[in-house]
Amino acid sequence: MSQPYELTVAQAAHQIKDKSLSPVDLAQSLLDRIDATDKDLQAWVTIDREEVLGSAKQREDEAQRGEAKGLLHGVPVGLKDIFYTEGMKTAAGSKVYADFVPKFDATSVAKIKEAGGIILGKAVTTEFATSDPSPTYNPWNFEHTPGGSSSGSSVAVATKTVAAALGSQTGGSTCRPAAYNGIVGLKATYGRISRYGVVPVSWSLDHVGILVRTVEDAALMLQVLSGHDENDPGSITGPVPDFLAQMAEHNRPPRIGLVREYYEEKSTPEMWSHTEQVAQKLAAAGAEVVELKLPAIFRSVHSAQRIVMNVECASFHEENHLTQAEDYGPRIRSGMEMGMLVSATKYLQAQRLRRQLRHDLSEMVGQVDAVITPATPAPAPKDRNTTGDASFQVPWTSSGLPSVTLPSGLSEDGLPMAVQLGGLCYEEGKLLGVSQWCESALGVQLSPPNYS
Repeated sequence: MSQPYELTVAQAAHQIKDKSLSPVDLAQSLLDRIDATDKDLQAWVTIDREEVLGSAKQREDEAQRGEAKGLLHGVPVGLKDIFYTEGMKTAAGSKVYADFVPKFDATSVAKIKEAGGIILGKAVTTEFATSDPSPTYNPWNFEHTPGGSSSGSSVAVATKTVAAALGSQTGGSTCRPAAYNGIVGLKATYGRISRYGVVPVSWSLDHVGILVRTVEDAALMLQVLSGHDENDPGSITGPVPDFLAQMAEHNRPPRIGLVREYYEEKSTPEMWSHTEQVAQKLAAAGAEVVELKLPAIFRSVHSAQRIVMNVECASFHEENHLTQAEDYGPRIRSGMEMGMLVSATKYLQAQRLRRQLRHDLSEMVGQVDAVITPATPAPAPKDRNTTGDASFQVPWTSSGLPSVTLPSGLSEDGLPMAVQLGGLCYEEGKLLGVSQWCESALGVQLSPPNYS
């Protein structure tokens, strides 16, 4: 008999709506699951059980009265520990913020609550969402990295201690750990989800990320989280599309562009062979697969991203660095100190390169319904002192174009493998439709053997 913690977001929301599932039973099932698994995994850092169960009882009473608030009514959601939550500690994985308790909710957190969702707790992040590794373990193999910086959020979803969790992505911090843990990751168009109340790494690169187990859940979460926010100058103006309807409309055999250039060379032979096999399987299911050539500007994308990230990270942390430099981890400290040495001229040149990348990459992506690449150069490395290689996500993050990571199989060592699908800015509904079609055609659902 299946347990409530096994339900997806869409399944749980539906069952709560038709009153066949109690929000209290769902919350208790997830808390019990955390108690049974998290001592080994260390995916969670802060959980207020009394608050969770109290909120669940309130949602249950509302559901019984027919007063459901929205798409997530009664469904618990996890948060990477960089999202402000009123009255709950937000430490950002750092000694510097060890005792920080926000006085307000991040906009994304407020939207979850407005939709009837319950905040289950805070998931572990790498320090300030950068590259110093976190204590979280990869549930597929404890000797391998779980990825970063959304390590706790990804592991929590993969091991079914929550159906959905928020992450963030400045380089590859949502879609890479999604790939390493065998789940779905969505990085929407830059500005689609407000970043107000999210501890920043780099204002012009940061995205809120979505970590779930199905493409349908990614669309549902995006529907809840999207919208203009006057507190975030980078947020997209205009009405929010009906992503769920658009996804259904575009759930049909697509035209997919396979990018061989750069990705084949950077991938392990196993990973590239797997990606070609995925493309062949999609073609056999009815997709038209064509090869695309990268724009010349692509050669500069990774250098430009590093310059911008380091400079903007240094800007945010400058004051604390003056008095607490020794409290920062070695990698974030090194990055921000490098950023302090970059001239304004070089920073502006890097930003110009990013604008050109967005234009040129959009022209390439516009030839197809979606672009497909490996999600990572290899499965999760056997090294807990790294968060892995983000190079395959960086072009999508730096340009602001949306991308989805989709589980696609297992390596010879039994580790998750994944492909990455990319689309045009503001067309997440179409990208999600293509992704859902691919999800169905591949028929791959992964779950860590010891946490199924």
